[in-house]
Amino acid sequence: MAPNSTGMLKRHRPLEKFDKKRDTKKYKRVEKAIASSPPPTEDLDSSEEDLSEDESEATVYRAPTPYEQLLASLGSSNKLVADMNKRRLREEEGRSDTEEDEDEEEEENSESDDISSIDGEDDDMEGDDQETLLGLTENTTQENNANLSEEEESDDCETDEDQELSIHGQSSSSSSAFSEHLNHTLSSEELINLPKGKWKFKWEAPAFGMPNCTWTATREHFLDGIQRDTTYGIKPKLFNHWRQLYGNPEGRDFESSQRRRFFSICNSYLDILHSNKKPFYHKLPKEDASAKDASAKDESTMDAYLMHSLNHIFKTRDLVNKNESKIAKHRGTAEEEILSDDGFRDQGFTRPKVLILLPMKSIAYDVVERLIQLTPESQKVNVEHRDQFNYKFGHEKGTVEGDEEKNVSNNKSSKPYDWQALFGEKNSDDDFMLGIKFTRKSIRLYLHSDSHSSKKNSSKMNSLKMNSSDMIIASPVRLHMEICEAEKKKENDKKEHDKEQDVDYLSSIEVLIIDHADIISMQNWSLLAKVVDSLNKLPSKQHGTNIMRIRQLYLDEHARFYRQSIILSSYLTTDISNLFNRQCLNYRGKMKLACKYKRVHGKVLLPVQQIYERFDADSMSQVDEARLEYFSKKIFPNIKDSVQGGVMILARSSFDYIRLRNFLKSQKASFCVIEENTKDENISRARNDFYLKNKKIMLYTERSYFYRRYQIRGIKKLIMYSPPERKEFYHQIVNMVEESHDMMCTVLFCRWDKLQLERIVGSGWIDRILTSEKNITTIA
Repeated sequence: MAPNSTGMLKRHRPLEKFDKKRDTKKYKRVEKAIASSPPPTEDLDSSEEDLSEDESEATVYRAPTPYEQLLASLGSSNKLVADMNKRRLREEEGRSDTEEDEDEEEEENSESDDISSIDGEDDDMEGDDQETLLGLTENTTQENNANLSEEEESDDCETDEDQELSIHGQSSSSSSAFSEHLNHTLSSEELINLPKGKWKFKWEAPAFGMPNCTWTATREHFLDGIQRDTTYGIKPKLFNHWRQLYGNPEGRDFESSQRRRFFSICNSYLDILHSNKKPFYHKLPKEDASAKDASAKDESTMDAYLMHSLNHIFKTRDLVNKNESKIAKHRGTAEEEILSDDGFRDQGFTRPKVLILLPMKSIAYDVVERLIQLTPESQKVNVEHRDQFNYKFGHEKGTVEGDEEKNVSNNKSSKPYDWQALFGEKNSDDDFMLGIKFTRKSIRLYLHSDSHSSKKNSSKMNSLKMNSSDMIIASPVRLHMEICEAEKKKENDKKEHDKEQDVDYLSSIEVLIIDHADIISMQNWSLLAKVVDSLNKLPSKQHGTNIMRIRQLYLDEHARFYRQSIILSSYLTTDISNLFNRQCLNYRGKMKLACKYKRVHGKVLLPVQQIYERFDADSMSQVDEARLEYFSKKIFPNIKDSVQGGVMILARSSFDYIRLRNFLKSQKASFCVIEENTKDENISRARNDFYLKNKKIMLYTERSYFYRRYQIRGIKKLIMYSPPERKEFYHQIVNMVEESHDMMCTVLFCRWDKLQLERIVGSGWIDRILTSEKNITTIA
């Protein structure tokens, strides 16, 4: 918020006075437009907005207990709220209210002074600016979050239905995906079954472009109708801009492209688990040199989910603008009578609707840059705070000069290409969060303040920034810290004026996207699970939204059943599968990929004898103990007295590493360790001791190899305590074994390791190994 002409901070008007003045201006503009224009014609798609008698009865308030609690927390003594409750009682008794006029006016395209003044209120928000913080009052929070339409009478303000009908002259499906999804009323059966999370994937459809995969889903004909109109459900301005960006590379057709197909899948509003994504860092150097930038960065799926996010945000804004226009038209009527129509319920508790979770800043940088590119030119005349974003999220550049810089470059080039593409000269920081707000002609990037600034001021500023955003892009690490801090403040029960930090911006998320879930699983998956579990909770306080405009699904605490979750990964893990099955509860259903894999043994360059030893575990909860017991009784006795040494044990997870480390300590074994938190000097010492046989056993973790990719010399025998998650790690690590007459690799597994093992031995071998009468299978 900038100072006024006198050098003092602008004083905010009370919210009620502001609303009255704004409404008076808007009413005068609408009245003038009506007087100078012919009588409005009937909206061809008004049936979508109008509810039938049955639908109206279905949306009558049904769950009083959470609703009453919410009303009490927001102030049930408010006259509008009291009138609303009386009206609902009349409806329950069978008495109807006065019918509203259903004719609709197209929204105004002219720019107004009061809109400009509102837009300017948070133009210069910075996390460390103390003067800005002093000027941020509760009214500012309410104005930023309550009324989307106050600042956004955009050039394309007519609704999707109106515009597409005028262009194509036919009934459009663009409204069905967005409106029908959010306007659905849950049945009593759905309310009973959805929380149980019992899904049966019994329907199949081909996965175009992925011959080794098949889409499976919980509902029949789940891919029908994904091409029902010429714009595929995208707002025409977005669609035309996207096609213009795509062009026609190598003669390919946009309509049959992977990005367009995946967008149509996203636009179905089903929960999606895409576990066969080809990430940008899997490209080979020679392929990357000849491929286009879009292909190298895997923009196919990125384009699809970003277009879906933009489409959802702009459709939400269109609906709010449309309803504001209808309210302004009937301003002479009592406001409570106008808002009694459930058709005006178009908002959530807070403004943010899309949450994108990413593992590191370099990936977030590419996502935001592509998001800006995909936004139509008329809506990004100005991208605010872009320089600050580039500075904090841009790729890191080397600062070493002369010969040292060359040596650094040479060392990095010795790493595998996927490591170079992911970590080489990239910003791999996993602590970040930013909000993105779309206004009439600009995109605002709200960066999360650094923790070194005043903690109280930073917390308040960050909360205001996120609550003012349409989209939030963050890492699970940062969001988990914010959630824990908010919970800590709540538990401490501090005074009201000290409760500055909250995560209410997560209360109304309607689209959740988790990209590069496989990388997040290498960080700390439990943090992500905590974040997802914290979504769509009741907010801690009111954020200025008119309670009569809040969708019933939020008031009934059913928002999690409407949230669409899209998870993208290059492979499937047990954690990803559990999250998708247990925490993604979309009433529309689920779809996921079922893939077949080829064996990777052909990439093992040395004649290593590969032995797979199976142990039994009756349940998932017994796997860890059963694995350690098998190792201690069957494997360790053969290596503890080895004079030769050179035994490396690879642990898949941190839990496996801790169990093995404690066991080896208890046996007083001669061993050294390399895990992701080991300091560089200790890693050098461990590698040297192992190579010189000062230590007979090395304990190595998959996560450490993922982040560092150290080549270990002196390996005589390799023991994989559990199959690695990444199939490429299998042959890369096996190829480290030093050439000798008795090279050997032993892999421990049970039937609960099927996901990891199938990617290594192939889909054709997995059942044979799991069901073999012999517990040991050897592959030469």
